[in-house]
Amino acid sequence: MGAIRTRFAPSPTGFLHVGSARTALFNWAFARRLGGRLILRIEDTDRERSTRESERAVLDGLEWLGIEWDEGPFRQSERRERHDAAVDELLATGRAYRCVCTASELEERKRKTLEAGLSWVYDGRCRDRSLGADCGPHTVRLRLDPDEHLGWPDLVFGPSGQAAREIGDMNVRRSDGHPLYNLAVVVDDIDMGITHVIRGADHLGNTSFQLALYRALEAEPPRFAHVPLIVGPGGKKLSKRRDPVSIQNFRDDGYLPDALVNWLARIGWSHGDQEIFSRDELRQLFDLDAVNRASAQADLGKLQWLNQHYIRTLPRDALLAALAPFLAAEAGRPVEPTPELAQLIDLLRERSHTLRELAERARFALREEIACDAAAAAKFLTRESLPLLSDLHDRLAALPEWSAAALEAAFEQVREKHGGIGMGKLAQPVRVAVTGTAASPGIYDTLLALGRTRSVGRIAEAIHTIRHG
Repeated sequence: MGAIRTRFAPSPTGFLHVGSARTALFNWAFARRLGGRLILRIEDTDRERSTRESERAVLDGLEWLGIEWDEGPFRQSERRERHDAAVDELLATGRAYRCVCTASELEERKRKTLEAGLSWVYDGRCRDRSLGADCGPHTVRLRLDPDEHLGWPDLVFGPSGQAAREIGDMNVRRSDGHPLYNLAVVVDDIDMGITHVIRGADHLGNTSFQLALYRALEAEPPRFAHVPLIVGPGGKKLSKRRDPVSIQNFRDDGYLPDALVNWLARIGWSHGDQEIFSRDELRQLFDLDAVNRASAQADLGKLQWLNQHYIRTLPRDALLAALAPFLAAEAGRPVEPTPELAQLIDLLRERSHTLRELAERARFALREEIACDAAAAAKFLTRESLPLLSDLHDRLAALPEWSAAALEAAFEQVREKHGGIGMGKLAQPVRVAVTGTAASPGIYDTLLALGRTRSVGRIAEAIHTIRHG
């Protein structure tokens, strides 16, 4: 078949869905492994629902994921003349015919057929009427040989297809003159030299009719691979209201593109027991033979695990760049990554599953004022902790330098003065006072990241709150 050419052909009717993103990823990985090319085609023939805003959302999602295409984006709507020419060719060769059956007539005949216990396909009423262009409002139907089997060796599902009589002479052009999806997609794939169509299993039902169109247009069909659909917990279809399905949502929730690409690749595909894949490894290892036929479950727990791995291993500068909008959202302003903040981020990244969670953990160092967790305050900011905090406040305010060694010495002096109390007895009230929560990195690291002025000031506020309520 020559050079490998795959295509991703989304409809611009909303956001980039995780299922569509995985299809794009599989096309990309397959083409890259075999030295082929990926073509991006926007299938915008649904004039009522397609928008340029949605198209931009799809492109933004692909770019954020790092799925690069080699040609395009082409718009199907801009190829109308070519689609019309293909319909005219089918009519001229007798492989298609005009049909004047109205929608209401077809619905009535379908109703009677179903009531008789039979399955409905178009009954061929106009098939041999040789209607010309002057027949009035009409659709155009492809003429099928009812004895033909329209099958293909699917690269995922194996031998697939159905008899032409089970499909019937379906329309290729509407009565308003617009070509239908199956016609447009086949013509586009022919003209763009597509060798492999890798798409969701929900398109299995379209493929037999599309094969008939390839034959009618005397074109070699591509190889087909239908990948399993992504389902939610319990095997339920993903729901926009119940499940996160938008790539933009995952981005805004603080997932890294490398983590999401890794996660998507592993939904329905595997390479031994390996779980973590770099982009280079995907380019080298991906093969359709390893795609599972069964519906693939989206495990969000696995995504969080992967994202935590990528957050931990990302170089500091890259992490700070990715984290910048989340830090700005927490601070209410752009945040300059000082050495102290960068050190704090390095500490917080070890336990953070998302960039959003990481930024939230750093909130105490980003804002001048903090809200204190009520339960933590009630447990640790007590009358018993007041003398400890007061003594530590005075020692910290008087330190000649703000360093880990100096902080440790001040804490040890307070502990010794108050009978050798455990570190937790002192550190936890301080932690709540300066961060507003009972969880943070090591107390010295926390105070270093916060700085002398804010640390001492927040301890003073906690002392005032304990004294005066």
